[in-house]
Amino acid sequence: MKPAADAALSGSTRARILQAAMRRFARQSYEATGLRDIAADVGVNVAYVHRCFGSKERLFRAALEATLWPDGLFDGPGDGLAASLAREVLRQRDGGEIRAFDIVIHSFSSPEAARVMADLLAEEFVAPLTERRGGLSARRATLVAALLAGVGILRDVVGAAPLREAGAGELEPALAGIIEAIMAGGDEAAD
Repeated sequence: MKPAADAALSGSTRARILQAAMRRFARQSYEATGLRDIAADVGVNVAYVHRCFGSKERLFRAALEATLWPDGLFDGPGDGLAASLAREVLRQRDGGEIRAFDIVIHSFSSPEAARVMADLLAEEFVAPLTERRGGLSARRATLVAALLAGVGILRDVVGAAPLREAGAGELEPALAGIIEAIMAGGDEAAD
């Protein structure tokens, strides 16, 4: 096989492995999800999964990264971040979309998964948010993440009706206001 064809096959197979992992991690815990099961879902040898991702931990991280935030979420001006974050957490999703909450909710009790989630939170949310909003502490950025996670879980996982109803249009500006208040914060030295 030519190198270009091998690379194309490898890329598409890698994407299929990632999709299968996302589906598995969204339905069952980190511990209950096996690389052999994911490989079988795709029809490849488990060694190929290892070759593409290196380990179950890395595959879990890749599955979370693929479901977290849309590209460019942190690219806009710093003063529009609160509205962008509120809009994203309240965005209507199609029925087949796998969300980070679907994966996280099944793996809270796993120490390995928790470590991956903590690293991902620090690298993919806290760091970009603090960079975008100069003067924002990591503590306040993490508090914003906790708020968004709580709203997302109550809305999309628990199904809290007041957060899901069509008349919930007033939620976005209210949530954006709370996020902005957290980010504006008080004395950063106290954080």
